[in-house]
Amino acid sequence: MTKLGVIADDFTGATDIASFMVNAGWRVVLFNGVPAQTFEAVNIDAIVIALKSRSIPVKDAVSQSLAAANWLKAQGCERQFFKYCSTFDSTAQGNIGPVTDALMENLETRMTLVCPAVPDNGRTIVHGHLFVKGELLNESGMQHHPVTPMTQSSLKKLMEAQSVGLCGNISLDAIKNHPQQIAARMAESNAKYMIFDVLDNSDLLTVARETSAFPLVTGAAGLGYAIATLDVQQQPLPRSPIKIEAKGFSVILSGSCSSMTNQQVDFYQQRASALALNVEKIIHDEGYIQSVISWVCAHASEALAPLVYATQPPQLIEIIHKNYGPEFVSEKIECFFSALAQQLNEAGFNKFIVAGGETSGAVVQGLNINGMVIGDTVAPGVPWTQALGEKKWVILKSGNFGTSDFFLKAQEHFDE
Repeated sequence: MTKLGVIADDFTGATDIASFMVNAGWRVVLFNGVPAQTFEAVNIDAIVIALKSRSIPVKDAVSQSLAAANWLKAQGCERQFFKYCSTFDSTAQGNIGPVTDALMENLETRMTLVCPAVPDNGRTIVHGHLFVKGELLNESGMQHHPVTPMTQSSLKKLMEAQSVGLCGNISLDAIKNHPQQIAARMAESNAKYMIFDVLDNSDLLTVARETSAFPLVTGAAGLGYAIATLDVQQQPLPRSPIKIEAKGFSVILSGSCSSMTNQQVDFYQQRASALALNVEKIIHDEGYIQSVISWVCAHASEALAPLVYATQPPQLIEIIHKNYGPEFVSEKIECFFSALAQQLNEAGFNKFIVAGGETSGAVVQGLNINGMVIGDTVAPGVPWTQALGEKKWVILKSGNFGTSDFFLKAQEHFDE
């Protein structure tokens, strides 16, 4: 029986937690959306379902999450994990709180865990406050996020503002010095959501151990790693990593405009062929995609994969958005990348390195990938994946993940 079913509120978040669990020793399969059919999960420890529910209307997010939960139950996943961003990306209306409440009711549990901590990525919790690399969440730059501005670091205040129930807190002192008292404290509490302080991975292991009987837990990828690690310690299992064949062509598609992706694009274009997309042509010229495809194919046989990027510095993004509107531009670029991936695949490209959450979703849709096996990690939270039953490999990178040489490192995993 599958040990855990994960419902992730965006695509790169899904690959993030899947990668962490694979690194701990689990065998993981990921689906893009709720599958239409059943899945025979033979020798699979966890099933991850990637939704796009982070910033859609609350009603839709709840509906999609419940559909995922019911499908996972039908596959034998009695224990479930609602995965959201380690910076708790949400608004005062949701969607983390409403989805959590709906899943708790669905699984008939009175208490759940709220744990966005990922110490490996600098996400820690002290006195119930979320820190990002030593800075309070609301002082980390996330307060300027255009869709989900995080202007508060207290997880209690964040959660209670968008949910129906009270938050409790298990202090760092209890975690490190009195773990034997945690179960009694939770039993005596009238809280619906329990926040654990976390400074390091040993704290996460304590959290996972003390909440192992919870039918539902919520949080970020670090908790997934801890849950898988505890299980593997009890019963180590053999794992067969996926092989990424060098045969065929590879391409890099970058749509993220994060500061790290800008660094990665700058680093790579000094070493390999790179093409900056013309947003005006994407919007106005229907034939533009063919010229881009021709350019990519002309550079397909080079030692390093060609890079196609819409990544732009903030000042240029501001001008483009001012002229056309951010939603219109984003939709046009996503549609372009989706069509580009589809046509490149038909031209013989079978390895896609993708930067950006929205771009990742668009590429997966264009490649018609419904499910994938999770392979080796290139950077924390960023694995290679293989489409189920196909010789098609994709790496999906959230904007700020990886180091400046990420695109080079990704290609080191190809097998001759």
